Amino acid sequence: MSSGLVAKVIKTVVGPATEWRYGAFMRTPFSVADFFQGDMDEARLASWASQLRARLPAPSVDLGVVFLSPRWSSRAQDILDVLRVHARIPRLVGCSAHGAVSNGREHEEMDGLVLALHHLPGATLDVVHVAADALTGDDAVMPWSGLASSCRGALAFADPFQTHNEGWLAAWNRDLPSVPVVGGLASGLGTSDTSQIYRDGEVHENGVVMVFVGGAFSVVPMVSQGCTPIGDPWTITRAERNVIFGIANRPAYSVLVDTFNAMSAEERQRAQNNLMVGFASAEDRPEHGAGEFLVRNLLGVDPRHGALAVGAMARPGQTVQFQRRDADAASADLSRCLERTRGVLAGRKPVGGVLFSCCGRGQGLFGKPDHDATLIQEHLGPLALSGLFANGEIGPVGSSCHLHGYTASLALLVRD
Repeated sequence: MSSGLVAKVIKTVVGPATEWRYGAFMRTPFSVADFFQGDMDEARLASWASQLRARLPAPSVDLGVVFLSPRWSSRAQDILDVLRVHARIPRLVGCSAHGAVSNGREHEEMDGLVLALHHLPGATLDVVHVAADALTGDDAVMPWSGLASSCRGALAFADPFQTHNEGWLAAWNRDLPSVPVVGGLASGLGTSDTSQIYRDGEVHENGVVMVFVGGAFSVVPMVSQGCTPIGDPWTITRAERNVIFGIANRPAYSVLVDTFNAMSAEERQRAQNNLMVGFASAEDRPEHGAGEFLVRNLLGVDPRHGALAVGAMARPGQTVQFQRRDADAASADLSRCLERTRGVLAGRKPVGGVLFSCCGRGQGLFGKPDHDATLIQEHLGPLALSGLFANGEIGPVGSSCHLHGYTASLALLVRD
């Protein structure tokens, strides 16, 4: 079904309560999102922000999400102030982004900003920024201390250059097991190893900005790692750090070669240079399906010693399965994950969403624009959606949250 026909059908079914113009401005009774582009003129931006607020049929804005082109980084403070005043946003979060998402459109290499406004009646929202040096060390006090009983999910906007993001994620999994955090790493500013993350009117160049969601709302996550399993699941029998030497009491390299050779010629062609390794997210299950593996890079092979170097710490007893990542696999996996998410929602309608899509996806992977945003709208829309092309994506696989690559992580704001 074409995107235009999908939009027409959605508008017909939903009726006048929801306005939909495919790929551009969109609103629901609780959220609105749009894309501002062109020269940065404060008067023009103020008028645009005021009009966007007027289009939201709600008495108040509880949360704003913004993604700003790095070209405007020197004026970020003024831009945030304009948006907060004229769109009447008490809490504003986001980061710098070379590319961003608005509703059904993906603006790669954008020159502008994306802004979403969310009305979340009954929600509790705690917004914090934590500097990079406060997130490390044995005496570090994590920002979610005391929130374990009330937090029902979080959004995270993190710096990729100066912040140990895997470290604070490990602490999150320790302190708030099974509570989802969904987020991404900001895009850099030009050629420098610097990015920006935003909290209200503040501009920060390291650490993480987090929104803890509770009360009447929760964060429903969706993580699509863009892979399809190949071959069979196996058990690691010998490993040291990130090197797997033995699988099923055989040289790990031999198992990889046999798995590759067992595929058809077409499958082997598609898997060439696209092989990954998946680690089962839960070892207590008798079977593991697609989406139940934490996918990591296959960094190298050593035929002489029968070893595989992978982008994760490996240990004997873990279940692994080789994975293929390409455009077809990524598209099929995203559709599968979105269908699964519809089942998790069980009829509840998200009031808005934030997408963190890897900068390695987009047209470079799929050969066409708007792939991820279009599928999300077709499966879950109409949805006021904002997002960015990230330098790394955060989201749960199984009961733990991880930092990913080549992934689409979606946070849905859902009223319970």
